[in-house]
Amino acid sequence: MTFAQGFASVFRAVLSTFALASIIVLAVVLYGFYYPAPYAHQTARQLPVVVVDQERSVLTRALIRKLSDIREVRIAAEAASPYEAEQLVLNRKADGVLLLPKGLTRSLLTGAPGSVGGGGIGIWVNGTYLIRARDIGGAIQQAAVAVVMEQLGPLAQGLHLRAPIAVVERPLFNTREGYADYVFPAVSAIILQQTLLFGTAIVAAGRRAAEHVLSLAAFFGVWCALALIGCMAATFYFGWIFWYQDVPRAGNLGALMLAVPLFAGAVSALGLLLGSLFDSADRALQVLIPTSIILFFLAGAAWPLSSMPLGVSSLAHLSPATFGVQAFVRFNEMGAGLGEVLPQLAGLAALCLVYGAAAAWRLTKRAA
Repeated sequence: MTFAQGFASVFRAVLSTFALASIIVLAVVLYGFYYPAPYAHQTARQLPVVVVDQERSVLTRALIRKLSDIREVRIAAEAASPYEAEQLVLNRKADGVLLLPKGLTRSLLTGAPGSVGGGGIGIWVNGTYLIRARDIGGAIQQAAVAVVMEQLGPLAQGLHLRAPIAVVERPLFNTREGYADYVFPAVSAIILQQTLLFGTAIVAAGRRAAEHVLSLAAFFGVWCALALIGCMAATFYFGWIFWYQDVPRAGNLGALMLAVPLFAGAVSALGLLLGSLFDSADRALQVLIPTSIILFFLAGAAWPLSSMPLGVSSLAHLSPATFGVQAFVRFNEMGAGLGEVLPQLAGLAALCLVYGAAAAWRLTKRAA
């Protein structure tokens, strides 16, 4: 079998095998629409909060009204005590508790300790959902600062109290500070890897089951065809899907033209190597499918690689997606230059060579 025959055999297999086409083509398209859909609103809205107003002053009533106007939270109930509010959270009827203690107004004006800790506002949130907890805390803080400045601003100036410093945040890359804009650019690299990896493993496992030994030229034809499919999928995502989903993008197209083939080549080589270890396509999928969530957490998007134990971060770099996430996010969202991502590109090139050589050795001899 020649290079051209090996190349063409891959596309024939994709067009004639439903399982292969559904993974390597259909899944790529569907995930581009399906995965971002639950995060279309980008930020949490109308999260239920319980208020415990122990002071019942003009200030605390104004704060409660202000919270009612904020889209992130809604006042689900007003409890008589912190214990009652805590029970509502435990019963999943609220995600957070706002405690306004007695002496709050006096504490804000004089700086004197109040009845709770340092006399400030108490906020308790359900830490099970990190995004909800963050948004509740941010919304309450925003409302509290606004109300304090409205209600106590003139009085504070008359007492010659210094106003708090206003902090203005301007996000550089995730400009809307949305969850979809944070997670989808990183997850897209995992989607591209896993769909190509599964499809490539099916091709390699099927050839092993048929005891089909490839010539070296045919192996390179198969490898190049699979890498080309990966490049087309990446172009579809980083081009049209990112535009359609309105993901923040400052794409360095020139650098992507180098990074995408290296990524697709490394993933397809790994898929050929792993597929050659299984005696059937079904067995390959059974083993590989559960790895997706593990590889996402190892990629350095949910948790920085520098904060992982050395052994774990070293293991993470065996996955092309780890280098891919770090490179693609910087190119697509941050507009990074080629020189700023050279370590990631070098890592992908190394994986190409290592996995490609191992896969060629496995598939150009009769597998044991």
